[in-house]
Amino acid sequence: MSQTPIVEYQTHPSRYRHVKLSFDGAIATLSLNIDEDAGIRPGYKLKLNSYDLGVDIELHDALQRIRFEHPEVRTVVLTSLKDRVFCSGANIFMLGLSSHAWKVNFCKFTNETRNGMEDASRYSGIKFVAALNGACAGGGYELALACDDIVLVDDRSSAVSLPEVPLLGVLPGTGGLTRVTDKRHVRHDLADLFCTSVEGVRGQKAVDWRLVDAAPKPSQFQQVVRERAEKLAAQSDRPTDGKPVELTPLNRQIDADALRYTHVTVTIDRSKRHATFTVKAPTGAQPTDVAGIEAAGVNWYPLAMARELDDAILHMRTNELDVGTWLLKTQGDAAAVLAVDATLAAHQNHWLVRETIGMLRRTLARLDVSSRSLFALVESGSCFAGTLAELAFCADRAYMQVLPDTPEQEPTLTLSEMNLGYLPMVTGQSRLARRFYEEAAPMEAVRGAIGQALNGDAAAKLGLVTAALDDIDWADEIRLVLEERAAMSPDALTGLEANLRFCQQENMVTRIFGRLTAWQNWIFNRPNAVGDKGALKVYGKGDKATFDFNRV
Repeated sequence: MSQTPIVEYQTHPSRYRHVKLSFDGAIATLSLNIDEDAGIRPGYKLKLNSYDLGVDIELHDALQRIRFEHPEVRTVVLTSLKDRVFCSGANIFMLGLSSHAWKVNFCKFTNETRNGMEDASRYSGIKFVAALNGACAGGGYELALACDDIVLVDDRSSAVSLPEVPLLGVLPGTGGLTRVTDKRHVRHDLADLFCTSVEGVRGQKAVDWRLVDAAPKPSQFQQVVRERAEKLAAQSDRPTDGKPVELTPLNRQIDADALRYTHVTVTIDRSKRHATFTVKAPTGAQPTDVAGIEAAGVNWYPLAMARELDDAILHMRTNELDVGTWLLKTQGDAAAVLAVDATLAAHQNHWLVRETIGMLRRTLARLDVSSRSLFALVESGSCFAGTLAELAFCADRAYMQVLPDTPEQEPTLTLSEMNLGYLPMVTGQSRLARRFYEEAAPMEAVRGAIGQALNGDAAAKLGLVTAALDDIDWADEIRLVLEERAAMSPDALTGLEANLRFCQQENMVTRIFGRLTAWQNWIFNRPNAVGDKGALKVYGKGDKATFDFNRV
C-alpha cells in the first residue's frame, strides 16, 4: 500500500465521533460536535469544530443514511452543538502537516460531499437548511453554501467568512468562491471585499449582500430555522411511509494486491502501476416490481454494486497513489444487466429506485473526476450493456476485441435508455452527448442502436469505442498502450484528462472541480503558501508570513 494506515470510508452512526443525527418527522438534524482529539491522522487538534477527512467521511455516511434509511426525511438542518461556533472550516494545522496529494484528495472528497447535498436537493427532494448558531468560517461557510437556505444568528458577533486568502495564502478549496458568485449571486465587488476580509460579515449586512437568507435574533433563531425547514419540506415528494433500507456493511476483503466484493473486484499490478476493476453482472432472479425491490433492499443488485464500486474508487484514489491507470472491465450476462435497467426505468419515480439511480449517478461521476487514466477493455465474456456500458463511456479510451474466427465468443456492447440521460455527468450531459458534442447525426445513430448487441466493428463504426482490435493483436496492442501511458508524466496526464473529459458544457460544479484542479494544485505548491515562511506553515505560530511579491 502506498499509504499506511489505510483510510477507511465505511463507518456507522454508532462509531461517529464528530456528527450527530436526530429525527423529527420530515425534518432531520445533522449536528456538528467535532471531537478535537479524534483526528484521522495524529499531530493536530480539531478545535472550534474544524474538520479533516474523518469528519467528512462521517458527514457523507450520514447523508447516505438519510437518503436510504429515512425516506420520510424531506429537510435536513445542519447546525452545531458547540456554543457560538458553527464550523471554523478545514483544520489549518492538518493542512500544514499534510502532503500535497492528501490535501487535494481531501478537498476533492469534501467537494463531492457538498455536491452530493445539492444533488439530493435537485433529484431526491431532500432540502438543506444551514442553521448557523455561531461563527462560520472557511470550509464551514462552504458547507453552508451547499445548502438551499442559510440562517445566521444575529448575536452581534457571529459572522460568515472566507478568510483563506488573507490568513493562509490559499483559496477556499471546496467551492466557496464559485458558489458565492454562481449560486448566491453576490456582486463581484462585494465578493472581493468579503473574500479578502478576516472578520467576515454578520447580521443584516450578510442578508443584504446575499451571503445568507435570514439573520434572526437569538430569541427567534430556532423558530425561524424550523419555519424555513418546514416550508422546504412541504415542497418535497419524499414518501411518508417508505420502507427504510438499512445500509449494512459491505462484504469486502482487502488483500495485499486486491479488493474483493460481491459484485466488484479490483486487482493491482504494482510493477506496471495499473489496477483492473471488474464489475460483474447480476446473477439469479432479479425483482421487477416495487414489492420485490423493497424486499431486496440493500442487496438489490444496482444498489449493492454501486455501493461497492463507490467504495473501491475511494479506496484506490486515497490509498493507492502510485497506481496511475485503472482498467475497467465487466463480466457476465448482458441480458441480465439490461433487465435491471428496464426495471430502473419502469419504476424511476419510486423513491428507492430514484435513490438507487442517484447512487449510480454519483458513483460514475466520482469515477469521472478521479485523477487516474481510465481504459475500458471490452473482451470475451464482457457485459458492457446499459448501465455498465457507462464504464466504457467514462473511460479515456475504450478498446474492443474482435474474434472473427469464434464469433460465438465475440464480445458485444449494448445500449439502453439508461445511456441517454438517466446517469448524467456533473455537466448535466449524458456521456454519449459529451462524446458526440450533442451533434444530431451521431446521437440519432446511437438512439437507433438501442437494444442491439454491437460487435467491435459495429461499435467502432458508431464511435462508441476507440478501436476494435483483432484477437491476434489484442494482447500486444493493450500491453503497448499501458506501457506508453505508464511512462508519461502523471501531472501532465491529470491535466490532460480533466480537460478532455469535461469538454464543451460548463456549469457551477464543473467550474468548482476545474478550479480545484488548476488553482488549488498550483497555489498549494507555492512557497507563499507552503514554504518555510508560507502563510499556511506559519499560521498559529506567531510568525509573519513572507511572500514573494512577483506576480506570475
